[in-house]
Amino acid sequence: MKILDTLKEGAIIAELNATDKKAVLEELTGTLAEASGVKQEEMIRVLLEREGLGSTGIGGGIAIPHGKLRLLQSLLMAFGRSRKGVDFDAMDGKPAHLFFLLLAPENSTGAHLKMLARISRSLKNSAFRERLMNAADGRELYTVIQREDEDF
Repeated sequence: MKILDTLKEGAIIAELNATDKKAVLEELTGTLAEASGVKQEEMIRVLLEREGLGSTGIGGGIAIPHGKLRLLQSLLMAFGRSRKGVDFDAMDGKPAHLFFLLLAPENSTGAHLKMLARISRSLKNSAFRERLMNAADGRELYTVIQREDEDF
């Protein structure tokens, strides 16, 4: 499973303006709402419900907010970067800089879990994280992810 099978270039934000968790979710879902036909408010509600179960800020400057929506037909993904960092209630108490947001259809447990695992494995690679942090713009971020997909 490749990240770019789900993540489209238009859903990449090179520099998030958000300064808190909810604002990150709002910014990232804003890239997905129109293309998917799903209301942004519904996406945010599902993501905040999931955050209520435990933060998806996994530490090391990474957060992978995710949730399931009955209305979806396929996986949706957005990526955002915050050079300043955003408090995402991460396990290590440090701000998150790299955000992969994943929304899945309610009945897609297998695909959902495979994509979460795929993202997590890629982000364990410190060179990949560094390339994401150093990319100049959205196009370069897309290329960095594309290269990671090829190497996978």
